[in-house]
Amino acid sequence: MPLVLDLRSIDATMLATVGGKAANLGELTRAGLPVPHGFCVTTDAYRTISATEGLAGLDPAKARRRILEAEVPGELAEVIRRAYAGLGDDAAVAVRSSATAEDLPFASFAGQQDTYLNVVGTDAVLDAVRRCWASLWTDRAVSYRETNGIDHGAVQLGVVVQQMVDSAVSGVLFTANPVTGRRDQAVIDASPGLGEAVVSGAVNPDHFVVDGQEIVERRLGDKRFLVCSLAGGGTEKVDVGENSAPCLTDRQVRQLAALGAEVQAHYGSPQDAEWAIDAQGALHLTQSRPITTLFPVPEHADDDFRVYFCFSLAQGLERPITPAGRAAIREIAGAAGRIIIGDPSSQGCTEAAGRVFIDLTNVLRSRTGRAFFPRVLDVMEARSAHVLRGLYDDPRLGLTHTSPWPAIRRVARLARRFHAPSTVVRALVNPEAAVRRARRTEARVLKAAEARSVEEALRDCVIPVLPTVAPTALVGFAMLGLAGRLVRTEPGELQTVLRSLPNNVTTEMDLDLWNLARTIRAERDAAEAFQEANVQELVARYRAGGLPPVAQDGLRAFLDQWGHRAVAEIDLGLPRWSDDPTHIIGVVRNYLRLNDEQARPDAVFARGAAEAEAMIERLARRAKGRGPLVRFALRRTRLLAGLREYPKYLAITLFGALRARIAERGTELHAQGRLDAAQDVFFLDFAEMRSTDGDLRPTVAVRKEEYERELRRRHIPRVLLSDGTEPEAAARTMLSAPGDLVGTAASAGEITGHARVVTDPVGAHLEPGEILVAPSTDPGWTPLFLTAGGLVMEMGGANSHGAVVAREYGIPAVVGVPDALTRIETGDVITVDGSAGVVRAQREGA
Repeated sequence: MPLVLDLRSIDATMLATVGGKAANLGELTRAGLPVPHGFCVTTDAYRTISATEGLAGLDPAKARRRILEAEVPGELAEVIRRAYAGLGDDAAVAVRSSATAEDLPFASFAGQQDTYLNVVGTDAVLDAVRRCWASLWTDRAVSYRETNGIDHGAVQLGVVVQQMVDSAVSGVLFTANPVTGRRDQAVIDASPGLGEAVVSGAVNPDHFVVDGQEIVERRLGDKRFLVCSLAGGGTEKVDVGENSAPCLTDRQVRQLAALGAEVQAHYGSPQDAEWAIDAQGALHLTQSRPITTLFPVPEHADDDFRVYFCFSLAQGLERPITPAGRAAIREIAGAAGRIIIGDPSSQGCTEAAGRVFIDLTNVLRSRTGRAFFPRVLDVMEARSAHVLRGLYDDPRLGLTHTSPWPAIRRVARLARRFHAPSTVVRALVNPEAAVRRARRTEARVLKAAEARSVEEALRDCVIPVLPTVAPTALVGFAMLGLAGRLVRTEPGELQTVLRSLPNNVTTEMDLDLWNLARTIRAERDAAEAFQEANVQELVARYRAGGLPPVAQDGLRAFLDQWGHRAVAEIDLGLPRWSDDPTHIIGVVRNYLRLNDEQARPDAVFARGAAEAEAMIERLARRAKGRGPLVRFALRRTRLLAGLREYPKYLAITLFGALRARIAERGTELHAQGRLDAAQDVFFLDFAEMRSTDGDLRPTVAVRKEEYERELRRRHIPRVLLSDGTEPEAAARTMLSAPGDLVGTAASAGEITGHARVVTDPVGAHLEPGEILVAPSTDPGWTPLFLTAGGLVMEMGGANSHGAVVAREYGIPAVVGVPDALTRIETGDVITVDGSAGVVRAQREGA
């Protein structure tokens, strides 16, 4: 394998040979795009150094030092000298690291390895190449690889050597809006001189947003600092004072957007590109890589505008759902579409990034849908409801269904089919009997599922059953609404009536767990065992049957009753508590530390129930002549509203039974040698589980890798449009109040926390969740990002290094905030709104 390759001979398939940056530059060169000429020192050269210097097994600091002290071997040095001579006598070049784990679709590695600009002379080039190799083992690069789950030993480094562009102006270009997600907008940051000033965040650049041929946003930075080349090699940063004139003409802005569109079309995905315009006005493309932070848009069959609501997030799941879990939700959602909407072809949901989304386009194009669905969300996911209401004025969502009658007829048909009117009457007349009847549904569901396949059970035993249960709980909330109309209430009074509701399966489970802890505390040997051993030791002893009898038997009884439940339990693919009791044993252990009598769960529940009963009497007295009716309505609320948890509980109970059947199939597939482990079956869909031949291990390996990668994603949109826009981020633009600090929106999201002002990352410490306030950041700051809850930078633009990494790590960020370091002090409680580009001090009463 050659030690050096001309960029013109490299393409995207050669990642292992040349690294990500060189593979992209070679691909762009071969596509005829304006890339400066150069060559790549291949990864074979790095392997030569690694073997010669014995780097295998060394800690990062020693490996880096060993490379820096080494001489480039004679043959390799000669090959590099000849390639450099081919660029011209003492040509000024950029020497740039190109790791095999770099510029990837899921991790950009922006700035994690080193680049050296305006390098002149053979010896200087050889030294820069050696320093690039060593940068593979800097603390920041090692930390970044660990964060992204990339094996250090599997990473190799190529080095790109390119002709320097004598830049009059340069910067970065995103072919999609990295803050709002919108795919049809290009975002450009530009500043005079070399692009390092923009990428590093050393300047507040000019910022342009282009939609088609229209420049829809133009914000001029001060551009105080200029990074320029020095005669004979090297660069310097010069303070040139504030410069309010734009550094790009409108024509140049549009040319850059057109170049970005060409690059994106070549790769078929949004790109993060670096560019330079020389003194003669020629445009050069110096880098392109995928934008790693955009949330993928769910696939849809046509090009029509769509609105997607994240069902996963509404259920409290930021983590991805396993393939088996998504397959289960697809079956249930499809059944819901067929029964509720009456569409036999309904899929019910779609997916992206391992999360489940519901297409709400037709709901929002209906007057009835707009009136009903956001109100449902108001009580479960109010932020999503607010976002959806903000879309009503979008011309792409014009009303197409204005009459309520089709919806009314559909509801009436469903009510007749599932006997809802008689269920409502029975609940009003005899609520205790209605509750008992609803609670008997669990046994019927499990019995019906026994005779069906997994898919049939999900289709036939969830959605068709819920309408026989849900109306009973809805009567309770309807009575609460009636009481609110019959009597004047103060804020929070009706919510008090809902405290400590009876007939709530989740509350019953919690109290059972508390009672188990009380039983263990009363037995000396059991209490000491839980105090002295850690959770993992207790789990091992429980599985071996070695806990004191009162704890062993109590835990077994609890798990027999509630073991089908779990954290993130709507994902059928995740272990239940009966599979892994670690969480439950940890909770019991924490309960044993609870000595405050007033804070005990049973005391809290009893206190809440007493407050609710007292509130009913207070409201009844206030209603005077309507008092008996208010009392009747609120008593029905107390007895029936607790069933609100029961429909989901039925689905989770069924999941527990089906999961056991799937686990048995996993054992069979493992025994056949088709899976590496029985539990890998949950990375298959149902058809794959049923298959009778074929090696399923490659499929599982790919899905596990995707799943692990998605576990690291920290920003999930509540609502997502088919053009990639996240409306929550797009709508909150520069809404500020007096006293707010206004900068550039860099990474969507909002967080409130304590500020930590850091001017030098060396030796700096950041507590988890603290907001990092910095003058600007380069890759040396990256380790601090791992614990930061948010980022505020005094300098920089939306495409600077700090902004890019903040988006990758999913932390809200605002950059280019004037006087941030003087107006924010360590310990201040601030709110960073990375969508609006605003930093707010916590206000009184907040």
